[in-house]
Amino acid sequence: MMKLPCVGSSLLLVLTLVSAFVSGFGKRLPILSFDEGYSQLFGDDNLVLHRDGKAVHLSLNERTGSGFVSQDLYLHGYFSASIKLPADYTAGVVVAFYMSNGDIFEKNHDEIDFEFLGNIRGKDWRVQTNIYGNGSTSLGREERYNLWFDPADDFHQYSILWTDSQIIFYIDNISIREFMRTAAMGGDFPSKPMSLYTTIWDGSDWATSGGKYRVNYKYAPYVAEFSDLILHGCAVDPIEFSSERCDSTAQSLELSGIITPSQRTKMDSFRRKHMTYSYCYDQTRYKVPPMECVINPKEAERLKKFDPVTFGGGRRHHGKRHHRSRASQSETDAI
Repeated sequence: MMKLPCVGSSLLLVLTLVSAFVSGFGKRLPILSFDEGYSQLFGDDNLVLHRDGKAVHLSLNERTGSGFVSQDLYLHGYFSASIKLPADYTAGVVVAFYMSNGDIFEKNHDEIDFEFLGNIRGKDWRVQTNIYGNGSTSLGREERYNLWFDPADDFHQYSILWTDSQIIFYIDNISIREFMRTAAMGGDFPSKPMSLYTTIWDGSDWATSGGKYRVNYKYAPYVAEFSDLILHGCAVDPIEFSSERCDSTAQSLELSGIITPSQRTKMDSFRRKHMTYSYCYDQTRYKVPPMECVINPKEAERLKKFDPVTFGGGRRHHGKRHHRSRASQSETDAI
């Protein structure tokens, strides 16, 4: 009698192979030197190259911040950098690692953000992720997190995976946020070619306690360090917005976006322990949650302790909302 294959064993093998591919995806990609993939955006001497261009220091002082941008536009990809943030008093300082096409599509730009928000001495940096599509800046999709480490002590890897169907944010190869495309979103999902930007700048008006604590330049220069720079995606023609031979890249990106059960467990654990804000539960901004939100009552109750007013309880103190210079409408938590 012919022996039938064990379905459970076959499924386990597939999951094992997928897990191995996904977990090693970023490690197999080439690390670029600055000149191979980037150009200075602004800041003059506040951008300094080290290790033959394999590391970049960006600084903020009273004169200016600084930044760099990818030489190519990309339609989907995996983008990563190891980052060490400034230490000590960093209130008002914003370090950003993000995708955008705002220089091309001024009225309907797309954006995928990692933002690092400084703090007063003795308080931790906070990390914020955000997503815009087709100029939907009135609908901020921010989430905010604390970290389980001090990002000023050493380098940690921050990565963005952007495909046609999903966006995943990673910290040290741990998925921290998955954003899936839905039909109801329409153009709100980022779908036009973007460049990768990295900047440090003065966000005193909003970044720390809604502008209560500002950048203090007696602690300048504030220096953010970047290394292990990865640009892996479909580079497109900046005029035609078209790209050839992207099929294999697109397939590898889609496969790398599969979150295995063990990885999902880690992501869920991170979000339970470290997420302090999600736009989906912000009853001050949205009387009805945006269409892609899946409401979890336990999560809503847990987040309420960080800001009972925003998440549906307590009395609001009169205060001024501060807007980001790059058009976000996030209202920053108190420290």
